[in-house]
Amino acid sequence: MPEPIIVNHLENSSQQIGLAATGQSFEIHEWKGSGPDYLHVHYSDDEAWHVLEGTLTFRFVDRQIEASAGTTVFVPAGVPHTYFVAGGPTRYLIILTPRLRALIEALHSTPREQHGAVMKQFDSAILS
Repeated sequence: MPEPIIVNHLENSSQQIGLAATGQSFEIHEWKGSGPDYLHVHYSDDEAWHVLEGTLTFRFVDRQIEASAGTTVFVPAGVPHTYFVAGGPTRYLIILTPRLRALIEALHSTPREQHGAVMKQFDSAILS
């Protein structure tokens, strides 16, 4: 039987502890850095971010928002989006499905010009 995963960041908040927990329906990871530089959509997977430090900028079809520390952004399946670090050190939790985690791993090991084909394999698409 799977066991719960408990991570306590309060013991030493100045030390960066890599958080990662994987279940059957979603995963949570502590990450840094920007997402892809193109607007994209995941047709079957929800995704969320909780900003721990710094600011993430999210771009949607009709607007752009700044998400500072303490902000949570939830993007339901079917909503076009991208995000990037708006400067300075930024840490965040990303909550995603195992399929999206596999997509990210595939994109990181694939040349940029092949990203469109990779996205299709994971029920996603590049929009711009």
